[in-house]
Amino acid sequence: MELAQTEAGALMLGLLFLFLGFGIWIGLALALVGLVGVTVLPILIPAMPTMPPEKVMGTAIWQSLASWTLAALPLFIWMGEILFRTRLSEDMFRGLAPWVQRLPGRLMHVNVIGCGIFAAVSGSSAATAATIGKMSLPALTQRGYHLPMAIGSLAGAGTLGLLIPPSIVMIVYGVAAEVSIVRLFIAGVLPGIMLMILFSGYIAVWSMLNPDKTPPSDPPMSFGKKLRESGQLIPVVLLIGFVMGSIYLGWATATEAAVFGVAGALALSAWGGSLSWSSFTGSLMGAVRLSCMINLILAGAAFLTQAMAYSGIPAAMASWVGAQGFSPYMIIACLTVIYLILGCFIDGISMIVLTVSVVLPIIQNTGFDLVWFGIFIVLVVEMAQITPPVGFNLFVLQGLTGKGIFEVTRYTMPFFILMLIGVSIVTVFPAIVTWLPQTMLAR
Repeated sequence: MELAQTEAGALMLGLLFLFLGFGIWIGLALALVGLVGVTVLPILIPAMPTMPPEKVMGTAIWQSLASWTLAALPLFIWMGEILFRTRLSEDMFRGLAPWVQRLPGRLMHVNVIGCGIFAAVSGSSAATAATIGKMSLPALTQRGYHLPMAIGSLAGAGTLGLLIPPSIVMIVYGVAAEVSIVRLFIAGVLPGIMLMILFSGYIAVWSMLNPDKTPPSDPPMSFGKKLRESGQLIPVVLLIGFVMGSIYLGWATATEAAVFGVAGALALSAWGGSLSWSSFTGSLMGAVRLSCMINLILAGAAFLTQAMAYSGIPAAMASWVGAQGFSPYMIIACLTVIYLILGCFIDGISMIVLTVSVVLPIIQNTGFDLVWFGIFIVLVVEMAQITPPVGFNLFVLQGLTGKGIFEVTRYTMPFFILMLIGVSIVTVFPAIVTWLPQTMLAR
């Protein structure tokens, strides 16, 4: 890269960490760095055009937020907020427990399956871990299950909230990278199932190697009684299946499916007797707060991206990486390490919007599919959720259990390694990600 562009990039990065160190909101910090970029970088880089800051900011923010696709974001968040306030978490354990009694590890699999189901409701990793943890940890502890394994499996499976659609992070990446949200949702299905199989497989093998740490199974139930125990859970699963099925089968766009999801969640909440004026307003305000936070980050990132685009820093960095002769796998390995380090300090959404403008030219030059890269980046962000010192799932479980952060990290380490194996698998076999969207959308 040219010296001026290198200095400009270092200046913007240094300013960003300085602003974040002062505790400035991430969205505002990104916007401030973008403002410095538009006003100061033309002095450092003579070839960079001088642009009125207010016009650049207005154009960038409008283009990033005036998106029909982005309308799905607050709707899916609201759907999760509504169901979060129902008795879903209470019904989850009772509904799933009878079906896993014969599996090695027994009720420990409720963590994995429950997180997979709730992931399709919330789209949030921390919310998934917190909700399932409040329900499963007391029940597993009371029955005498091994607490470190219960905590570790919950921390690992809680990250499924980012991968299994509808995922908030996928929507953010799709808008930032201008990639189809529907393709991303479809592409996340098989990797999500793969991770669930890896987690449950590890639990099964561990329980067979440690039979003394797994309590005996409950008395057997008839098929009819199992269905009755799952009676409150089945409608939620059917709602999720309808919402995602309408997207996969092409009956509805992601935004239209989100509308169906909100309507269905309100109906289920009313049917279950948990819909009240306080729960309705609480869910609505929760969705508004989270949506506004994400939109502020997107707006700030869009302004910063525009400033960087004028400076030529992303293109210069992509050219520099290409000139080094790095293999595609080496680039992916380096990006994995970078994202894991970033995950120690900032949240997943901020990681994506902060890096997409710089990373995408490099990825495009190496020939990787952008849908595949979207799933890859979600997987790595998932891993960052369970890395100290700012692994949000670790904080959630620390609050639920009262254990120290490093003790929780130690319990979680086997599942971190399993996720690293999952990232390696989708890197070596990218068809796990790309086959399903190519097949379904080719009809």
